[in-house]
Amino acid sequence: MRNSPSHTMELPRLILVGEKNIGNFGKFLLDLGPTKKVSIIAGNHVQKIVKTKIAKSLASSKIKSAWHVPSTNDEKSIRAVEAQVRKDKADLIIGVGGGRSVDIAKMISYNLGKPFVSVPTAASHDGIASPFVSVKGEKPHSLVATAPLGVFVDIDVIKKAPKKLLTAGCGDLVAKITAVKDWQLGRDNTGEYYGRYSSNLASMSAKILLEATEKKKRPDVREIVEALISAGVASCIAGSSRPCSGSEHLFSHALDKLAPNVGLHGEKCGIGAILMAKLQGQDWKKIANTLKNVGAPTTAKQIGLKKEILAQALVIAQSLRPERYTILKRVKMTEKKALELAKSTGVI
Repeated sequence: MRNSPSHTMELPRLILVGEKNIGNFGKFLLDLGPTKKVSIIAGNHVQKIVKTKIAKSLASSKIKSAWHVPSTNDEKSIRAVEAQVRKDKADLIIGVGGGRSVDIAKMISYNLGKPFVSVPTAASHDGIASPFVSVKGEKPHSLVATAPLGVFVDIDVIKKAPKKLLTAGCGDLVAKITAVKDWQLGRDNTGEYYGRYSSNLASMSAKILLEATEKKKRPDVREIVEALISAGVASCIAGSSRPCSGSEHLFSHALDKLAPNVGLHGEKCGIGAILMAKLQGQDWKKIANTLKNVGAPTTAKQIGLKKEILAQALVIAQSLRPERYTILKRVKMTEKKALELAKSTGVI
């Protein structure tokens, strides 16, 4: 193995997971450090649900707030929100929401050099505690930003989110099984740095779902949230998205490019994990059963995805990150092979 490059581990300082605890948000921010003013990024729908409670909690802790609504997570709209946030001169930037607002707050805090706090209102992916951001651009992919200084979770709020978002989070968790395997392939074939600790932590996050399925149980919402947080922390420790994102994520990003707005990120990663596990020689049926158990989609049809697009996505996936070694480097994917793979796993 060649010399490991040095990498920085940026970890959240405080993570609070509780039930009906949104009223303690102001106190949580003060525990992170002196806070006089915050910029909050949240969509309109999320604001209807939590704005009053958060505003009340901040007021009781004497923290001023300015709220911003992003339109989409493309670079232009991020820049527009960033210009407004810059004028706030806030101590902290807070992302409140399912995915988009947390990502945008993370990106802006990185650009402005300000600390960031993540307040997920849905457990739909592992970005709630990771330093990575998905941005829509020429090549949809993840960018490195900043790990959150704090993560604040009210399980009660997450339970009220559409069930579809929670099952998407489960899709992002099973993706760790194929991502870790891809990382091992990178180590074995290119001598790439491989972190055993962070890969084990990511694998353990997925195991919670697999074990629940074996016991014919549904995992608890809190368990899913904690698993997604620890998967995000695994990326912080690895210094890259490697333990959490492999060929299944490249497949998801390829779909973002070919069929934007079809399926949620976690749903596409879950389906991608079934396909990639088969290519890797792993137990893909176990992954499919786990997704079925939590009510997550396991077929292209369930997310409204045409089989031709699925095949194209498999063909171009690796080209989105040619430098990253995955199983798709080994298998020269053609549309014919892609369709055969999808049929053999019941995805189409």
